[in-house]
Amino acid sequence: MHAYANPARFLSIARPLTPWLLVAGVILIAIGSGYGLFYAPADRLMGDSVRILYIHVPTVWLAMGGWTAIAIASIVQIAWRHPLASVAARAVAVPGALFTALGLITGAIWAKPTWGAWWVWDGRVTSVLVLFFLYLAYIALASASSEKGGVSKVTAIFGIVGAINIPIINRSVVWWNTLHQKASITTSGSTIDSAFLWPLAVNVIGFSLLFGAIVLMRMRGILAETKVEARLKRMAAE
Repeated sequence: MHAYANPARFLSIARPLTPWLLVAGVILIAIGSGYGLFYAPADRLMGDSVRILYIHVPTVWLAMGGWTAIAIASIVQIAWRHPLASVAARAVAVPGALFTALGLITGAIWAKPTWGAWWVWDGRVTSVLVLFFLYLAYIALASASSEKGGVSKVTAIFGIVGAINIPIINRSVVWWNTLHQKASITTSGSTIDSAFLWPLAVNVIGFSLLFGAIVLMRMRGILAETKVEARLKRMAAE
């Protein structure tokens, strides 16, 4: 792990990898969304409104995955003092908040024809909203306490503590009697018909690659900004 702690070594990998992730992600999203929106059959009960599934599920998945990445990076930062861990955590925060917002918006669009309301204080919906506010708080805290392009130890601790909300989101449909449907994909299998499942899987992979490309671009930007700031400080001291 520490073999990639050197920013120069990391950048030598991130620079060529970023466009590949970006292009592959966009292509997969185009394939999955194109088939899902125009060729996949309508649901027997929800009709064409089910097509929002191909955007809603990947965004919520990455909203949770983003904070999980922040928590892991924060643990690595505190436990092993990895110099890029705090940079990675900070880089994940903004796209994580964006994908969480998209998940809430698409969920509201789906809820209107399905539940008859744009918003209900459902266990799953409410816990995802809490996640969105956690992202905003993390971004504000990271901006106020940034250290060499990364984040402070206090921010890292907040990232770890905030991860408590991830299992709450995941298990909310089991712990409480909610309007949101139960999990359709579990370790024991899937209850989703293959006509819906394969384009959904393609979109999940595509959005994940796009998310990864955005994080790498942000990490590169943070490292470049830190390098410029260090150079300006040296020039000012001369």
